[in-house]
Amino acid sequence: MTDYLAAVMAMLGPAQNRYADPAAWDRLHAELGIQLPADYRVLVDAFAPIQINGHLYLSHPATERWNLGRNIRSMIKSWSEVPWDDLDLDADEDPRRLFGLDELSFGTRNGLWPIASTDRGETIFLLAAPDAPKLLVSYDETWAEHRMSFAEWLYRYLIGEDMSGPNSAAFYPGPVQLRHLPMSAGERPEPWHGPDRGM
Repeated sequence: MTDYLAAVMAMLGPAQNRYADPAAWDRLHAELGIQLPADYRVLVDAFAPIQINGHLYLSHPATERWNLGRNIRSMIKSWSEVPWDDLDLDADEDPRRLFGLDELSFGTRNGLWPIASTDRGETIFLLAAPDAPKLLVSYDETWAEHRMSFAEWLYRYLIGEDMSGPNSAAFYPGPVQLRHLPMSAGERPEPWHGPDRGM
């Protein structure tokens, strides 16, 4: 069986752990009332705040800019303001009907938690229900469900699978491109690449 966390780390290169801080995760988990998955925390600590392959953004709980807790709260607020009951959604556009959810809530114990996003309009949610944790991805009025870890989702995303719905792949051959997100107004971080991956 594939160790997806190790496979993703091999694509991204050595962990940098610039902002790794267990206390920041403890504060975030206490504030949210849930535990974010261990593989997700490892990847965030290793690289975030970061942009991966020009599209995917990961924030970090220990930084003032690109703060994960603030980003989660902001996205929860935005998604909670959508009048889901008033929308005339087709069956393939309504996450309640698609995934058998009794209700659609964001930032609740059994609700959806936005943990990553892209500049293409994708939002990656953790469905934190303890009996069946999984990822749901919203993209261009469609939804995709993935019963897998975040590390597996990221691995499949980076090798060019459709991880946000049909025809959603964002595959770039060659090494993965990484870019630190600017930590001050005047900073312009240069991109770098992970190891060669034979693609």
